[in-house]
Order: sequence, then C-alpha cells, then structure tokens
Amino acid sequence: MSAPLPLWRGRVLAVLGILLCAFSLRSAVASLSPVVDLIGEDFAVSSAVLGVIGTLPPACFAVFGILTPMLERMLGIERLTVIALTAITAGLVGRGFAADSIGLLIGTAVIFAGVGMANILLPPLVKKYFADRIGVMMTVYTATMAFSTFVPPLVAVPVADALGWRFSLGMWAAFALAGVVPWLVMLFRPGPPTRPDASESSSRVRETASDAPVFTATGPIATAPTNRRLFARLARIPLVWALALTFATSSTMAYVSFAWLPSIMIDTAGVDAATAGFMLSLWAFIGFPAGLIVPVLVVRFQATRPLFIVGVVGALVGLLGLLLFPRPELLWLWMTLFGLIGLAFPLALVLISIRTRTPESAVLLSSFVQSAGYVLAAIFPLLVGVLHDATGGWTIPIIAVAAVLVLTFPAGIMAGRRVTVEDEWERRHGRW
Repeated sequence: MSAPLPLWRGRVLAVLGILLCAFSLRSAVASLSPVVDLIGEDFAVSSAVLGVIGTLPPACFAVFGILTPMLERMLGIERLTVIALTAITAGLVGRGFAADSIGLLIGTAVIFAGVGMANILLPPLVKKYFADRIGVMMTVYTATMAFSTFVPPLVAVPVADALGWRFSLGMWAAFALAGVVPWLVMLFRPGPPTRPDASESSSRVRETASDAPVFTATGPIATAPTNRRLFARLARIPLVWALALTFATSSTMAYVSFAWLPSIMIDTAGVDAATAGFMLSLWAFIGFPAGLIVPVLVVRFQATRPLFIVGVVGALVGLLGLLLFPRPELLWLWMTLFGLIGLAFPLALVLISIRTRTPESAVLLSSFVQSAGYVLAAIFPLLVGVLHDATGGWTIPIIAVAAVLVLTFPAGIMAGRRVTVEDEWERRHGRW
C-alpha cells in the first residue's frame, strides 16, 4: 500500500474549498442571537419569530439531508457545493438588509437551505479528495467548524456597536463567497477528469508529467437505485437510530443555545448583551479542542462511550447550575460545563465515518443520520420559545432541554458498539 500523500500536494484548492465551506456552516448560525436586542431597536422581533428562526437551521438540514443525495446525482458534488455556498452568501447579505422580521426569516431560510446541502456534502468531499488522509482532514474541518462557532458571538456585538447590526450579520458572507472560488476553479480547470479504479481510493486523480497528482472535479459518486435500496435498509438498523439520536442530542443543544442562550443569561443573570455574547462564545469554544482530540480518541482508543458520558453529564450539571444559581460571577463555570456537550458533535461525525465499510455507505449514513437528527433538533428551539411565552420564565424550558440529554443517553451508549451498520444488517437479515 502506497504512503499517504502530503495534505497539500496537488489539492490546495480542495483544502481551501473544504475549510471555507466548513467555516460558513456555523458562522451563519452563531452570528445572529447576540445582536437580537440591537435588531429589536429597529423593528420588532417576537419570541415566536426567534423560535422559528432557531428552528429553521435544523428543519432545513433535515429536508436537504434527504434532497442533497438526489441533487448530487444530477449535478455532481462540486457543482452542488458551489450552489450551496452561493445560497449561503445570498442569504447572509439578504439578512443584513432585512427591513422587518419577515425579511430576517426569509434570509435565514435561504442561508440554511445552502448550509443544509453543505452539511451533507462535506463528508463525501473529504472522502473524495482525501481518502488517504481522512483522519487528519476530518480533524481539520471539525476544528474549523468549532472555530467558526465561537468567534461570531465573540465579535458580533462589538462590530454591531461600531458599524451596525446589519454589517455584523452580513460580513460573514465574505467567507462563503470566497469558498465558491476554489470549486469554480476546479470545475473549469482544463483537462479531462478521470475516474480511478477502486484500489486507488475514492479520490479522482489525474497524473501530470511530473507525477504530481492533480485532483479534478468529476460527476456523481453513487448510483440512484443502489442508494434507494441501501437507504431503506438503514431505517431498519437500531444502530443507525442510535447514531441519529446521538447526533440529534448535539444538534438540539447547539441550536437551542444559538437561539436562546444569550436571552436566558440576560433575563436570569442580569448581564448585558456583550457579556451574554461572550458567554455564548465561551460555551461554543469548548467544541474547538473537542474537534481536535475527539477523532483521535475515538479512532485510536475507541473512547466513544467515555466521551459521550463526559459530554452529557457535564452539560446536565451546567444546565442545573444555570437554573439554580444564575449569578453573573458563576456563568463562566456553567457555560464551560454545558459546553462539554460540544464533544458530541465531532463524536457523531467520526462515528458516521467508522460505522460503515465503504464511502458510499458513509454518504448514505451521513444523509440519514443528519436528516433524522435534525428533525428532533428542529422541534426544540421553537418549543423553548413557546414554553417561555406560556410560563413567563426559563425554568420549564431549561428542564425540557435537560430532559433531552437524559432521554437520549441510552442511544449514545449503543452508538459506542464497535460494529458497522453492514455488520448489524448481516447479523439480522443476511447479506448486505
């Protein structure tokens, strides 16, 4: 077996394209809630609207998790990535120009249609261009997503104070627009792309006279009839549902926090918007080192269950502290503990990769797990807003969020089983 290629050799554009795409997935989510109070000074943004906005990301992810494999078969993975990043760019700019809450909703919907597609496309892009470096590239791209989660809340309010909330929301479009460029260059690069043999890996490679590999855009990655048959089988495997609930746990905590955590801290602890934004950034920051260490701990040391337990128990303690002792001087402790749930996101992504035998199965598992997981995650931002309006406080909403952690805990334990979905199918039904 040949040695892995250097990460940058012949695929600089793919590295840049994947990293800029990954950065845009979370920055679009994390940049809104810290400046909601400033937006409210220009036009009314009710709790119901905020709940819908909080629900839009996972709802779009669920829908486009199902549609993306079909669109990819028609357009090819690079073209669809360009479309996804273009939608994110347009939505971010449109949200910055919103004149009322409806405009804010429309801009957010466009953003997360693009993000929903890109969520599904990133794992197969990594497999296609970095089949020899999947572990390294997964670490880099999950760390990039974590970085883009904690930076926007940190800078959103200072930028809004200096240049206005519209600029604070719209400036993230620059990264999505920059992410379009590498994929366009690869699509229009001269020279016919070639499809390698199965023994070469899933990357598409073309050799030049200097023997330096040049990775070029190709077409779809799998055939429709096979996809539909295997996709239906996934729904009959308990391990798949355990993975989906593990992913749902992470996503629910993330999108409830992005939508409501600053408001909860402002109302319960009496801090200002800038402090609440900083604390949201602290909560999100925990995911940054998690993105670096979790793939290694899972792949090399099979530490799935210990990591999941630490994440869930830490998050429960953090929520309990926020509920019972919401003092400003203790917020950093509660946000750090609650932030340990950030271990679950890279954990779920790595499990999608290692709980399958083939890249094709991994793409389908990614689509299934993310779509099913985001259905649950779509419910709770809206539910938290409804419960807050109905009770006039945050006690019941916080208890409801904590209940998700408790109820999905067995799924995380099941996801730690060291088997593939193909193994599970064959054990129950015969040949995959």
